[in-house]
Amino acid sequence: MSDNDNKKPTGDSQTPPKGSPSETREAPGSTPKHPPAGAKLDTPPAAHSAPTGTPPPPAAKPAGPPPPKNPGFVTCTIDGKEVVVKPGTNMIEAARMVGSDIPYFCYHPRLSIAANCRMCMVEASNAPKLVPGCQTPLVEGQVIKTTTPKVKEQQRAVMEFLLLNHPVDCSICDQAGECKLQDYYMRYDYRPSRLEGGKVMKNKRKVLGPRVVLDQERCIICSRCVRFMNEIPKEPQLGIFGRGSHEVIDTFPGSELNSNYSLNTVDICPVGALLSRDFRFRARSWFLSAAPSVCTGCSRGCNTYADFMGQDTYRYRPRENEAVNKSWMCDHGRETYKGLNVGRVLSAVVGRQQGTTARPEVARKEAIQAAAKALSGVKGQVAVLASPVASNEDLLAALTFAKATLGAKEVYVGGRPQGQADHYLLTADRNPNRKGLELIAQGLGLALKPFEDLAKAMDGGKVKALYAVGTEVPGNLETFAAAAAKLDVFVAQATNESALTAQATVLLPASAHVEFDGSFVQVDGLIQRFRKAYPSKGDAVGHWALAAELTREMGGTAAWTSSREVFRELGKQVAGFTEFDWDKSAPPDREKPGINPLPTAADGRPPGYREFGAPRVRGL
Repeated sequence: MSDNDNKKPTGDSQTPPKGSPSETREAPGSTPKHPPAGAKLDTPPAAHSAPTGTPPPPAAKPAGPPPPKNPGFVTCTIDGKEVVVKPGTNMIEAARMVGSDIPYFCYHPRLSIAANCRMCMVEASNAPKLVPGCQTPLVEGQVIKTTTPKVKEQQRAVMEFLLLNHPVDCSICDQAGECKLQDYYMRYDYRPSRLEGGKVMKNKRKVLGPRVVLDQERCIICSRCVRFMNEIPKEPQLGIFGRGSHEVIDTFPGSELNSNYSLNTVDICPVGALLSRDFRFRARSWFLSAAPSVCTGCSRGCNTYADFMGQDTYRYRPRENEAVNKSWMCDHGRETYKGLNVGRVLSAVVGRQQGTTARPEVARKEAIQAAAKALSGVKGQVAVLASPVASNEDLLAALTFAKATLGAKEVYVGGRPQGQADHYLLTADRNPNRKGLELIAQGLGLALKPFEDLAKAMDGGKVKALYAVGTEVPGNLETFAAAAAKLDVFVAQATNESALTAQATVLLPASAHVEFDGSFVQVDGLIQRFRKAYPSKGDAVGHWALAAELTREMGGTAAWTSSREVFRELGKQVAGFTEFDWDKSAPPDREKPGINPLPTAADGRPPGYREFGAPRVRGL
């Protein structure tokens, strides 16, 4: 204890400020230097001899903040680079504009801000401590630094904390190659664990619902999935339960994750915690290639990526489009990829199915000749069935052939049967191109008639010949197939086998939409392009190519060699297609020339290594 500790405070530890009353006693009879307020002096001070003039101007008020450099916008500096953004833009999005990458886990541009992962902490000139980049708004003149030693140590510490109890099972994790933890570990941590003792054990296979399974040990409690279910489909089926190291994501007691949008939680999960039960353990992300496509599950036309390996599609993922589906898609649409892999019509067949004996397959050229010969004898008497599952290019070529060569004046509308719409994206119409069929029929001068009229005409014996572009029907398939068995001529172009294709006198294999370039018109009239993922399977070609072959075989002229040429030549007759630029409207299949990957998820997760176009080696 020092001597100063025993001294009592005297009040003299600080020098009195200038102008304050002095504590020094004045000599008797002297005039006080600082009289107390309100005191009157016996002798008033002498008047100044100077003449009275204009009073001095008042002191100027301190200047406020400078006006904004760009009125209506916020101008700030990030890592030495000036950026001009709209008010309310967060630091993560602003940093992207100048090429700075602020890491994050819990932030998602379409969800509310949680700021609970603390990975995006940065230095700001107007804050004494690090601030979360996702939550802190930008202000005029602010200086932000994202690469200082203080920021880097914060990122390393957060990564160490998140990985403390994380299981090291990357070798069997489906998220490997698309995982933020993997990439951020290599970039911001890259150190061995300092944990001494066992990790916290949780449920490794918690089934949340019919389509999603949760690995609670991998979860970092970013709350993205909880916020998504609360805010986008507005179906709060997930919650955070427990405290501390025992905190987990789970469904509420007595309920399950059965929303039609549950698989979106798998997309936005930054780690391998939420997994698709359908895709789980089926393929590695770095073996998959991605092609920009359009969902055919309903008339909404959600933009998607078709992830494929070889000539098999493994999953659909949402592709961002502000006008249609933003960053989401429904579970019903995701499951439609299965029809691309199984039950396909891969070879041409002539003759109906007889019992259980397999029909002999023939070369497509022979089947085209047989179909042309059969249709030539019933010109002007052929009923035409068109499916709104077919693309614009398919319908343009096929209906032009039906009108010019077969003499058709009306078209019966087939397609998948109606379903039940939901409250967000899924529509009741399960056909992706009904609007396109209507526009094309109107442009070609063909009348559209309901499917029920065709069924009645076939039952009554009025229709003896049928040319079908797609074999999806909105009525009872078995009943219609029984009626089709009585037809003298039934030429069908189909992608998938069914009871109806078994009754075709000539069956021609048609390509699915992921096997060629084309376009659809969705429910709101928006024309959307999709790209080819891989070559057609088997002997299949597009409906447009089959129509061209039939046209030439029957003496007509059809010089189209691609779906692009079909659209550019025949689309001129359709008023709704005249202003659509087929080439410029195609989604980019890569960011720049050469082999480089597309984003794997809607939030830009790193995709690993991928290859594009036709596979060089099947299965790789």
